[in-house]
Amino acid sequence: MSLFRRTLAPARVPPCFTRLLVLGACILAISAPLSAAERSRIQVNDYLIDADLTPKTHHLTAKAKVKFTALDNISTAVFELNNALRVTRVTNEAGKTMPTERVTQDYTIRVSLPEGLSKAQSQTLTFDYEGVLDKADDSPVEGLKLASIGPDTTYLLYPARWFPMVGYNTNRFTATINVTAPAFFSVIGSSPKLPPSRPAAGGNKTVTFVWDTPSFPGTIIAGTFVETSDSNLKIYFKPNHKDLARSYAETAAKELAFFSSIYGPISTANMSIVELPDDTVPAAWTPQLAGITSKAISDKVNYRLLANTLAHQWWGASVSPAAKDDFWITEGAARDSEVRYVQDAAGEAGFEEACKDMAVGALAYDNIPLSGVAKLDPFSPEFQSLVTDKGGMIFHMLRWQLGDANYDRTMKSLAQQYAGKSVSTDQFRELSEQNAGQKLGAFFTQWLDGTGAPEFKNKYTTYRLGNNKGFRIVGQINQDLDLFRMPLEVRVDTDGKSEMKRIDVVGTESTYSVETFGKPRRIILDPNNWVLKNSPDLRVRVAILRGQQLVAQGDLAEALKEYQKALDANHNSSLAHYRVAEVFFLQKNYQSAANAYREALSGDGEPKWTEVWSHIQLGKIFDITDQRERATNEYRQALQTNDNTQGALDEARRYLNQPYKREREAVG
Repeated sequence: MSLFRRTLAPARVPPCFTRLLVLGACILAISAPLSAAERSRIQVNDYLIDADLTPKTHHLTAKAKVKFTALDNISTAVFELNNALRVTRVTNEAGKTMPTERVTQDYTIRVSLPEGLSKAQSQTLTFDYEGVLDKADDSPVEGLKLASIGPDTTYLLYPARWFPMVGYNTNRFTATINVTAPAFFSVIGSSPKLPPSRPAAGGNKTVTFVWDTPSFPGTIIAGTFVETSDSNLKIYFKPNHKDLARSYAETAAKELAFFSSIYGPISTANMSIVELPDDTVPAAWTPQLAGITSKAISDKVNYRLLANTLAHQWWGASVSPAAKDDFWITEGAARDSEVRYVQDAAGEAGFEEACKDMAVGALAYDNIPLSGVAKLDPFSPEFQSLVTDKGGMIFHMLRWQLGDANYDRTMKSLAQQYAGKSVSTDQFRELSEQNAGQKLGAFFTQWLDGTGAPEFKNKYTTYRLGNNKGFRIVGQINQDLDLFRMPLEVRVDTDGKSEMKRIDVVGTESTYSVETFGKPRRIILDPNNWVLKNSPDLRVRVAILRGQQLVAQGDLAEALKEYQKALDANHNSSLAHYRVAEVFFLQKNYQSAANAYREALSGDGEPKWTEVWSHIQLGKIFDITDQRERATNEYRQALQTNDNTQGALDEARRYLNQPYKREREAVG
């Protein structure tokens, strides 16, 4: 499951969605169970689940037959289960009722095993349980709805713990899931072929999903969708988006083909792309299924979000992390896969911007080593940024270190040798060394165990060579990490052809020499952004990202401090001024908000959407303060930009026709 997007969103996006957009991915990744402080002492092998959905009352009635194996000698088996669900009975294979304890603090059900269970022994328990799934109140992730049963759409996402489970995204299992739902519902889940359906009582039907290869087939989506079939893809969109299904199918087919060409093919014989409501995560994945939120579906295909989600068919569904410390492998590989597709689809300019997005997330919490993520709350911004963005940057830099041929060979070996298995960091390092023919201990130690990133400074002198032979540049690269060692590109722009040279930067000082025929005009270090590094521009973007995450957590005062750091580094940053204005708008400090939106309009204009959305937000402020003529003027200026980022033009037309009114705050 990916909580994902680094593209910074305009103000109209709800706070919970904005939080997901800026965490890393994900886009975009719910990483591990909340109760994962201790290693699970059992391994779940197989499920047989009967789930009965009653959409009108948001009710789930379920029976789960769970086969598991003890990893140690145990007298208690501990499972995670959503707190909104009440266990009515647990029985063993003989039908005997087992003593249970519900611990709401960590979403667990503890089942006593009076006769105990020796290591490597297996047992099957049957759980009867029921409950109402409609709100985020009892969600394993505070404030985020991961399961909902409703008359229009039902989603039971794997991280919601809607069935008894252990080892989120590390415990691979097989499953047979029988879902009973209204006959007019489409029911979508993991299945290598078309799932059988049979009539059930009360105008319902029962659909059976069988997944017999250990993975994570734990997500079910149901509701009223328009189904569009295109080759081996099925698109399930809501009626208002049905005309966009073909373009999403075409994009998905291209992305799957691209990833197959690099990593080798995997089965997508019954692949479904499903529209999710806007009240949950922006993207979700499970074997043979990719879910994307309604807000991500528009005339302009959100190909980055789709690519990241589909890449999890390789990195997550097929290859999984061995432990919480290893989540960076699958989340980072999916992030890097997305960026590589951007390079293929949008060229070098798009690739450069995607790499910068990834670097910003990687540097957001650069005082924490990636090897220490097991100590973090898996739903914290720190954990999300590290495993997704720093993980992605490690793959990106490994590609640079090894070269494309060796890197592609490494990634294909990873995808094929560990298909249907889990992989640890040590195993991945050994595999990389085998394919590259070189030791990579220093590389992995630097980026997994180290913190921070270098900030390169370049001192150089240019000499004219005799006999019209051109010029020689003798320089020295300085940076402050004593143990740092990485190859670095140096590009020299001249009056004629640019010269590129790859040099090894070792320690705090490294010398280099480059000869050119044309007169040197500019020297750029790491022009293609292959190495994670600090820079003034990235510091601005990092401060803005951290501010957004604080806004999502409700800490507006601390968010303003982060935005001020960005403005201290670049007072002309339109994005920083825009984010400051957002906070003032949330605080109903409309004069300060208007001032900040004006500053955004007179700033550097980056990103471009800050112009259209600043005009729209100013229009809203004038509507709130009963200055309709000034409001309509702002909406007209928004339309003149012809920028429809996040539906900006539609929003401007709406409020041009009808004044904006503040939403009433809920009481009680």
